[in-house]
Amino acid sequence: MQNTFQRPEHLFLLPIGGTATAGLAGLLKLAGHHVEGADAEIYPPMSTLLEDLAIPVRLGFSEEGPPRDVDRVIIGNALPRSNPEVQAVLRRRLPFLSQAEAVAHYLLSHGQHSLVVAGTHGKTTTSALLAWILESSGEDPSYLVGGLLQWSRRSFRLGRGRCFVIEGDEYNTAFFDRGPKFLHYRPHIFTLGPVEFDHGDIYRDLDAVLTAFRAGSAQVPRDGAVVVSGWSPNAIAAVRDTAARVVVVGPDDGCTARVSEMASGPDGASASVTWQGELLRLQLPIPGRHNLHNAALALATALEAGVPAQPALAALALFPGVARRLELVGEHAGISVVDDFAHHPTALAATISAARERWPDRRLVVAYEPRSLTACGALFQDGYASALAAADLVLVAPPHHRRRLPPAELLDRDRLARALEGRGVRALMPGEAADPVASLLPLLEPGDVVIGCSSGSFGDFHRRLLEGLGARS
Repeated sequence: MQNTFQRPEHLFLLPIGGTATAGLAGLLKLAGHHVEGADAEIYPPMSTLLEDLAIPVRLGFSEEGPPRDVDRVIIGNALPRSNPEVQAVLRRRLPFLSQAEAVAHYLLSHGQHSLVVAGTHGKTTTSALLAWILESSGEDPSYLVGGLLQWSRRSFRLGRGRCFVIEGDEYNTAFFDRGPKFLHYRPHIFTLGPVEFDHGDIYRDLDAVLTAFRAGSAQVPRDGAVVVSGWSPNAIAAVRDTAARVVVVGPDDGCTARVSEMASGPDGASASVTWQGELLRLQLPIPGRHNLHNAALALATALEAGVPAQPALAALALFPGVARRLELVGEHAGISVVDDFAHHPTALAATISAARERWPDRRLVVAYEPRSLTACGALFQDGYASALAAADLVLVAPPHHRRRLPPAELLDRDRLARALEGRGVRALMPGEAADPVASLLPLLEPGDVVIGCSSGSFGDFHRRLLEGLGARS
């Protein structure tokens, strides 16, 4: 890989322990830089990864700030301006970049094609599918994905090939840059999955979300391409300003890549894809129609990037998966414990549907933690009721940011419980002082599949639940 920097630099990441920031730290280390950072707390697997890479981590934020000899500080969006370490950076007038700016500055060389995968849902899985296709096909790609990949237990790779796959997050870039991260990634191909309203703390309405994605697709040069989900009218509306070739992937006859004959069951999923007059058979070892959508988008992107169809299809049939996407983390006493990142109502509905297909004859228990500021609010009150009604037993933990919202704007769990009970679904809403694991354990039976859903750590729910099942038996 050809690098854009003249010499190795001493770089300091704030914070360093997240999936994205630890992945960026790893890439920068592999690119030849001296990398270190600080965080309030850090846990496996990120702590283990950074230790394996010999990247020093200081626990706790210091008013003294980064080391004196640092060349540049990289600041992620998890830290506000009031953070003492950030204040030290500003006070000492140290050069700094956002995480997204650092990706562009240090890793995106002029000779590479940036393949940016964006959208409200599915971008981590679609990015992983695309990275797997390119890697399995011998393209030697670089990539930075927002989840741990099952074939490497890492979220990144530094290759020498011409393609760099980047998950394009629509969330804000940093306290000094409120725009989406993907605007920094210089896409040659911009792949856009489903688009819905989300991140109400950043975007005022759906039009604001669409405006952000329109800006992303408008950056693609004329010799590039925009690959877009034909299942999402909002996604189609979000690519109207591009001058590049538009590749629509979807179910209709007019789609560039027409997807038909979709099927999903315990052993995986399959579909037919018509591409340039050729009928391709797509097979996945993971269930879920939403994953077929993701795979078709990744396939079309890979074909646009020059990967032959047959190696791409062969790779998809062996896709190892992504951590925290219906990941079976353990079983005890006939009860399976599954981890999933789903937190938006649409994602929760897709996760529960895929779980039904994977475990068709078992009781589904969903434990959900409203984690993001948007998830904690009342915006998706009815959406959560509809999504969770597809489970057999539901636990909803107290909203993580409940103290940051006025009571009138907070997700009403009592109302949610009534809505679920009215649809025949038993609902548990443990109080703030209650332990969700202790609340759920007495109700679990052999044969249950328990899916713990959260965009955060959920208080180590899955490990503690397995320990509780062991102690109970």
